[in-house]
Amino acid sequence: MENYDLIVIGTGSAMNYMNPLINSNPKMKIAVIDKDEPGGICLTRGCIPSKILLYPAELIRELKTAPLFGIKLEIKDIDFNAIMGRMRRKIGEDIEMIREGLEENPYLDYYHESAEFVSPYTLKVGEKTLYSKMIFLCTGSRPAIPPVKGLEEAGYLTSDTVLQLTECPGHLAIFGGSYIAAEYGHFFSAMGAEVTVIGRNSRFLPQEEPEISKLARIKMSEYMKIITNHEAIEVRKEDNGQKTIVAKDRNSGEEIIITVDEILVATGRVPNTDILHPERAGIKTDLQGWISVNDYLETSQPDVWAFGDANGKYLLKHVGNYESGIVYLNAILKEKVKADYHAVPHAVFSYPEIAGAGMGEKEAVEKYGEDRVVIGLKFFEDTAKGAAMGLRDYFVKVILDGKEEKILGAHIIGPHASVLIHQIIPLMYTESRSPEPIMRGMDIHPSLSEVVTRAFYSRLSLEHYHHVLKQMGLED
Repeated sequence: MENYDLIVIGTGSAMNYMNPLINSNPKMKIAVIDKDEPGGICLTRGCIPSKILLYPAELIRELKTAPLFGIKLEIKDIDFNAIMGRMRRKIGEDIEMIREGLEENPYLDYYHESAEFVSPYTLKVGEKTLYSKMIFLCTGSRPAIPPVKGLEEAGYLTSDTVLQLTECPGHLAIFGGSYIAAEYGHFFSAMGAEVTVIGRNSRFLPQEEPEISKLARIKMSEYMKIITNHEAIEVRKEDNGQKTIVAKDRNSGEEIIITVDEILVATGRVPNTDILHPERAGIKTDLQGWISVNDYLETSQPDVWAFGDANGKYLLKHVGNYESGIVYLNAILKEKVKADYHAVPHAVFSYPEIAGAGMGEKEAVEKYGEDRVVIGLKFFEDTAKGAAMGLRDYFVKVILDGKEEKILGAHIIGPHASVLIHQIIPLMYTESRSPEPIMRGMDIHPSLSEVVTRAFYSRLSLEHYHHVLKQMGLED
């Protein structure tokens, strides 16, 4: 048995504080374990490769708007294989750099193996058994595969395997109507594929505010077909290699048939605890298998910590990075710091972009009541920069506690939403959460930033806000 002072499972966010840890404890014996390519899901098959692909897709979309501004352009060729190859090269270089760093680091032992608990604080890793009284679990997640008849036999892609494509499918179906579907629907349709999204939920992008979901569907339906409230019930592989999908309306039971070249499954993610077997170590999980943690990110077993996708709270890389800092403070520096999720930001890198942070309107009303919640609303087109860009319908929505002048949430749909939201996020982490610094500050004029500031000056009652939505056709 190999004894360690610390065992780390996962080489993504788990590695964020490894250098300060080693520098302050050079005699600490550390084991780092990862069955996959080093770097974590975000680098190897998640956020980073997908964003490398989405940038050329964004360029294509922008170029196609040129005629609106008196510019005649022609896109003569899209080299799909070159775009995919560039992504794989860039990712491959980073993976190799991380691998070399792990293998050559004299302060830790790197195991490129699968790990499973055999008893408390004890893991089987390949042919070896490792023991430590302190363990960091950053075990990630993997794509969920729905039990659709014939799907396994017909074959399918996931967000992992789609990165290996060398040819763009002529017609692609995407199972799932959330973030991955929106982003890859944007990418493949920009590359020239005919894309059909099939979602079980009655709304596209159901995690977003209802009006943002509706506008996103309207805008994205211009370049892909979006079917909601349907469940794929069967897939058949045809003699010519194509795949026929039978999908059923979840209300009426009526069936539709779609024939495609490839299927991308984007129906969520599941934990890797079936591989880890935390139950053997006295580590509790929830009903879905995510590792249960307290406010300090410690599991039911003392000095075993779980963060990132492993605890299932927020499957976002920046949350994993944040949580790694909380674990470092609590486990290594022996502080007592709670994880704070009141303003977790997110973005959907679709076309248009979507971003949000903090509460949605429904949650805010449930907590504070209709009388206290006010909405700030501003349309991009009502700013000089937005008008210059020819933008229509996109908006910023901010949610405030009108009594205490406190920012509760913010939601944006439109160009650079993922950047604009960062004007608001820092204020949500101040003690007062006041919008006053934005409202008293100067915006460069003309700039898109003005749409955020002006949203805070526009105070609407809930009744007035929803009247505006009805006029826009964004509310039934």
